[in-house]
Amino acid sequence: MQHRGTGQSGHSGTGSGQRDYSRDAVRRIGRVFGMTANPALGYASDLLVRLGGMTILSETSEVYGAEHLLTRRAKTPAIGQKLSDRIHWWEDYAERNGGEMDNNPSSGNRRGGLTTILEKSLGAVAKGGTAPLCDVYKYGERIDNKGFVFMDSPGFDPCSFTGQVDSGANLIVFTTGRGSVSGYQPTPCIKLATNSEMYARMAEDMDLNCGDIITDGVSTEDKSEELFEILSRVASADKTNSEELGFGGVEFVPWQVGAAM
Repeated sequence: MQHRGTGQSGHSGTGSGQRDYSRDAVRRIGRVFGMTANPALGYASDLLVRLGGMTILSETSEVYGAEHLLTRRAKTPAIGQKLSDRIHWWEDYAERNGGEMDNNPSSGNRRGGLTTILEKSLGAVAKGGTAPLCDVYKYGERIDNKGFVFMDSPGFDPCSFTGQVDSGANLIVFTTGRGSVSGYQPTPCIKLATNSEMYARMAEDMDLNCGDIITDGVSTEDKSEELFEILSRVASADKTNSEELGFGGVEFVPWQVGAAM
């Protein structure tokens, strides 16, 4: 299973009704992102690892500043050093291409309520649960380990997904706070809504609402078990909502030459 999510996707939705882009509304979205879907996905990742599965966290540029939360979980010092080496490579890569790793979040991130890239990194790491970090892989490298692993990639969603599918992911879990109509064929994409407001508008394209962790007091553990059941059904040939709608046919995007954050 590959897991990650933008949380602040700028894509238009397929649901009815008008989006609320007021300052208060987008701040609510930004706050709940790291409190609902991401931790629930982390719990589900841990469940899958305990049962002998493999989960992949990626997007190196989006864990920047919080990588110590991953390296301290590495099974060996050498594995932790592999992630640190990728971070250093990215710092050099960004500098050579006129960029900065600690730059301000994108306009979509800011509209989603994030104030710094480090704030986003903390939310990204939450998707990785608490299992030991078993290995670190380069982009598209075949993953030969079970357990929780990290694959190096840019933060650009289609590029990251393409690399992870090439590495061996056969399920994608995508958390989003502002809505996304992506699908990432040919791998099934399970989409988690971080807030109930967006889910109400886009229920036909979201596979699970995690906003009820806040609105209804559902526990993160219960929500993760609900997600795990969806993972099991999709792995057994049930279709995701994106598949039913036919989304995701144009999102094969290998890592291109040049700076891709």
